[in-house]
Amino acid sequence: MNWFKKIPHHYRAASGLEWRLWRKLPLIALAGTALPLLCLVALHLLGEPVPDAAEARWLQMMDYVVGGVIIFHWSMVLTVGIGCVIVMVMKGPGYVADGYRVSHSDQPRAAYETAEEASAHRLPES
Repeated sequence: MNWFKKIPHHYRAASGLEWRLWRKLPLIALAGTALPLLCLVALHLLGEPVPDAAEARWLQMMDYVVGGVIIFHWSMVLTVGIGCVIVMVMKGPGYVADGYRVSHSDQPRAAYETAEEASAHRLPES
């Protein structure tokens, strides 16, 4: 049995924004990580060599804020990446998933379908 039988005369859809985004995601992830870290390094270097308690607390708060911004950015990059993969898979070639006819709920059957009747509605195997 061929599990990956393609639907005849079904072609892939043209690629769009998903491939452009997919190729830029590593750069976006790197830039979104490096920029907040550079700002944090600048805060630490431009501050006093021996900060008082208030400034030390503020710098520590900025450490936590930058960490949160970076983790949020990574989660957004991961979310966009998952979305790109889903769109790529959905635009791919179509495969035969189930060759059975679907009965309509507005017209239920009075009796179960026999195996011979079901095989008459299946797609022919090649």
